[in-house]
Amino acid sequence: MPVINRIAEFHADMTAWRRDLHAHPELSMHEARTSAVVQAKLLEFGVDEIITGMAVHGVVGVIRGGTSDRAIGLRADMDALAIGEETGLPHASVNPGVMHACGHDGHTAMLLGAAKYLAETRNFDGTVYVIFQPAEEFEAGADKMVKDGLFERCPMEQVFGLHNWPQAPAGTFLWRAGPVMAAVAWIDIVVTGKGSHGAFPHQGVDPIMVSAQIINGLQTIVSRTIEPIEGGVVTIGHINGGDAPNIIPERVVMRGTARWFKPAVGDAIEAGVHRIATGIAASFGASAAVKFTRHAPATVNDEDATRVAVRAAHTTASDANVRHMGVPTMGGEDFAFMLNAKQGAYLMLGGGKGGNDPMLHHPRYDFNDDILPVGASWWSVLAEQLLPRAGG
Repeated sequence: MPVINRIAEFHADMTAWRRDLHAHPELSMHEARTSAVVQAKLLEFGVDEIITGMAVHGVVGVIRGGTSDRAIGLRADMDALAIGEETGLPHASVNPGVMHACGHDGHTAMLLGAAKYLAETRNFDGTVYVIFQPAEEFEAGADKMVKDGLFERCPMEQVFGLHNWPQAPAGTFLWRAGPVMAAVAWIDIVVTGKGSHGAFPHQGVDPIMVSAQIINGLQTIVSRTIEPIEGGVVTIGHINGGDAPNIIPERVVMRGTARWFKPAVGDAIEAGVHRIATGIAASFGASAAVKFTRHAPATVNDEDATRVAVRAAHTTASDANVRHMGVPTMGGEDFAFMLNAKQGAYLMLGGGKGGNDPMLHHPRYDFNDDILPVGASWWSVLAEQLLPRAGG
């Protein structure tokens, strides 16, 4: 994996930063320690300015080189997930029920590596904003940073992001112009029936049975109401009701997610969730309270920005390690809010270790430290290619 020599020299440092962050994960909007670590590192690297306070724990490092007034942004996310870690590694999470199961610890470490290199070399003409964003997973931190004036306080031409992808071989860049990740919504349904003894179901209204019918019904939204060539997903990932095996509870709580690309498909899914949940519940004499919360729009790469991002990938890796994504992924990413406000692109960086690698959001997932210099080099090359020095 070709990388910038200077970045390769502090690979061990990046690994130590990443593992420290992994051991101390913090949930969305609670990234106080992570933010402090990032600020301390940027101060140590000698960046020109550190901006804090956007989306509470957001951090932006400002690195200036030359005299040009041109500028670009490089973004990494910092938050973790509410998942109990099962890796058994020496650097496993010390915070019960919280872990870096999506690799944001690696994203942060890679961007810190790029910041260190860029602050040392200043081999570019303009300004590079290194953006460390909180709350990607659940609180739309990108939207919060944009609304807090990110692009007014840090005027830039383009913004770029990168996500590790354990399904692809380590060091492989995956790219596509246009839609690359899906829009995301959260689904909350509370089904209320009438509690009774399990031996006398006729005396109550069983919300567990009603919920089972709703779950089955929700699967018909995509299969029977959405144009088959369009993408859509409705998943219920959490259901909770009752405390005893012989008691029919009063209510059941279900939570899930929906994904799509075209806004009209999202509208149809939202309407379908409300219609099916409330209609099925009413047909059994129960009720359903439905909340459909849109988290992020689809992540759509600008064609021109994708072209320069791919050029930097070819410079960083061999041509064989830069691959086009034939289809987008149904995974979601709130970087979409930044791309809606500013031209930019979002690439994937393969992190597969070989064999049956745990997927993102799995309790045994761990970021592949081997790719830290690759991601840091890509961000650095982007800055040097987009903001070239005279005669460079």
